[in-house]
Amino acid sequence: MTRLLLCTLAAAGTVLSGCGKAPPPAPPPPSVGFVTLKTEPVTLTTELPGRISAMETSDVRPQVSGVVRERLFKEGSIVHAGQILYVIEDAPYRASLLNAQGQLAQAQATIRSTALQADRYRQLAGANAVSKQDADNADASARQAQAQVITARGSVRTAQVNLGFTRVRAPITGRIGRSLVTPGALVANGQSDALATIQRMDSVYVDVSQSAAQLLDLKAAVSGGGVSRQEPDSARVQLLLPNGQTYGQEGKLEFAEVTVDQNTGSVTLRATFPNPDGMLLPGLYVRARIVEGVQTQGLLVPQAGISRNERGQATALVLGPDDKLQPRVVTTRQTVGDKWLVTAGLKPGDRVVTEGLVGVMPGMKVQAHPAGTVPPAPPPGAPGSQPGQGHP
Repeated sequence: MTRLLLCTLAAAGTVLSGCGKAPPPAPPPPSVGFVTLKTEPVTLTTELPGRISAMETSDVRPQVSGVVRERLFKEGSIVHAGQILYVIEDAPYRASLLNAQGQLAQAQATIRSTALQADRYRQLAGANAVSKQDADNADASARQAQAQVITARGSVRTAQVNLGFTRVRAPITGRIGRSLVTPGALVANGQSDALATIQRMDSVYVDVSQSAAQLLDLKAAVSGGGVSRQEPDSARVQLLLPNGQTYGQEGKLEFAEVTVDQNTGSVTLRATFPNPDGMLLPGLYVRARIVEGVQTQGLLVPQAGISRNERGQATALVLGPDDKLQPRVVTTRQTVGDKWLVTAGLKPGDRVVTEGLVGVMPGMKVQAHPAGTVPPAPPPGAPGSQPGQGHP
């Protein structure tokens, strides 16, 4: 009996000790922030690699052979069309001109005598004093003398032109580079090496390459009415320099090549940029940001709301009607500032979670708040904190 009483009291003490501590309350759903999607016009841009080339480029080459006697320009300076750059020794060409002038004078003297003889023979032939054959020969000699005068005049003109070519002039106005020859060098007509190169750089070309697939996608969007495209003569282009800075002046897209490069599968686009300060140098590698058009019904999602699954697909968490998280696989086109332009997988009115994504999973019920208004998480050990928080 005593033993039974002790066991009963021990069991009662155990029950009472268990009832003295209430079970912990269930933790509240995690708080997340969301943005409600809406359509808006989105300007479509693309960045393409390219290189700068001068508006005009001309290699200075000799058109006669000879020894360079003088160089009359400063390397790196601005030269003007027609300005004398080099002087080639002209003594042989002056002598050739004198020789051609002498031959012309001789031909002109001959033409006088042959013309008189032909006229005299025609009169004698009329009186049957000479044969008709002799008269024809005299007339042919007169005509031959006239042809020799024309030939001599051509020789004189050729000699004059060659003498003029001993002054090598600038073919265009622009900035001239370094001289590749010095006085005393022997140059030849038709040589492959240029004496110097002149480039006009007050405006420059920027040639960029765009994938033919991207160009086809854009044309399909334009034809479908989802994108309104600017006219080629009004398309704006910004230039990103190698140091990361944006060039201060906008350019204009001039044209797109009409064929696709078979090796790269790309199309060349050409834009022009003003270059009054000479900052843009030919051969410089740049990136061009081209405004392709405007998507009238674009959906922009903050980048924080887009992640990647194990397959590499872009995904987003969307709040359902009961504030449960629903995963969506989406298609993104490009970034616009700090947002993604989404073309598939989401629609206007969807609530995309952008804050509080750590620790949440699809199908979980959450407390939804507009982005930027999510309350701070309770400190460890405070009421409403997760079980076990604040305990070792």
